[in-house]
Amino acid sequence: MSFEVDGIKQVEFEELQSIVKAGKAEPIVIDVREPEEYVEGHINKIPLIPMHNLPALIDDFDKDKEYIFVCRSGNRSQNVALFFKDCGFEKVCNYSGGMLAWEGELATGMENVISDVKELYK
Repeated sequence: MSFEVDGIKQVEFEELQSIVKAGKAEPIVIDVREPEEYVEGHINKIPLIPMHNLPALIDDFDKDKEYIFVCRSGNRSQNVALFFKDCGFEKVCNYSGGMLAWEGELATGMENVISDVKELYK
């Protein structure tokens, strides 16, 4: 069951797992951790865009799309969701608990690092 914190919808494990398994184009799930964290273990096929890169890329994101942000514990991703909301994005969510709460399979390595936001929409 999702809930809100500071106006941001919080997605929990079961909901995110079903979103990932469905493999649909939306919502777009983005890991915002650092590359060294991502390499150690991430949700399979979820792209990485480190949090510190997002301000420079914000204008390239589609405001009509829905996004779920993931980090280690849910704190950085909550801040990213708040940042996006402040920039005029309405459909942003945080994965509550972050990777510490992820009970599914993990992938390792640098399989899906995004440098051009357009790659998210392919």
